[in-house]
Amino acid sequence: MIKWQEMSPRSSGLLELVKTGGWLMWPILLSSVIALGITIERFWTLRKATVAPNGLLDEVLSDWRGGRLSAERLSQLQIATPLGQILVAGIEQRAQNRETMMKSMEAAGIQVVHDLERYLSTLGTVAAIAPLLGLLGTVIGMIKVFSAIQLVGVGHASALAGGISEALITTATGLAVAIPALFCHRFLIRRIEELAIDMQQDAQRLVDHWYSAEPEDRPW
Repeated sequence: MIKWQEMSPRSSGLLELVKTGGWLMWPILLSSVIALGITIERFWTLRKATVAPNGLLDEVLSDWRGGRLSAERLSQLQIATPLGQILVAGIEQRAQNRETMMKSMEAAGIQVVHDLERYLSTLGTVAAIAPLLGLLGTVIGMIKVFSAIQLVGVGHASALAGGISEALITTATGLAVAIPALFCHRFLIRRIEELAIDMQQDAQRLVDHWYSAEPEDRPW
């Protein structure tokens, strides 16, 4: 009972803050929940160990030299990681020329990057919309202030306080949501670019190893 009484004023204060900010606080808070969920999911998904493991190419080359790149093994590589998907796309075109092999991996890389960027457009939209919602709350709050001035004049501070509070609270909340959302969006985009470069380098190494070997030494 004591803990409930200690927590209750804080919860009440938060609800009062949302109530004071007006109905626009609800879409802003919903945007914050969406941004938080996307950020956590993408940070977990875009780990290097799950996208482009460091030892994967060496493992593929080892299997290549040992003649262990069976259809089953290629299927496992393709499903396991995005980098494996790109490498398998090139391996499947091994009977063609170098240019065809590279184009196949480039096409697979475009699809992989598209998948890695999933939900980031939504995160960027939240970062753009949240401050606009706050600005809209500011405008609505100021409209209420001027309406109150017309009714009671400028001498009644209590009548003006509601509109001013609504204007300031929605603006602050919108910025509090937009700033970290924008930071996370830029950070995740940069991480995807770094992962894409790493995968491109591994794909190039695969092609170089394949075409540096003598035709009779190629196990495929």
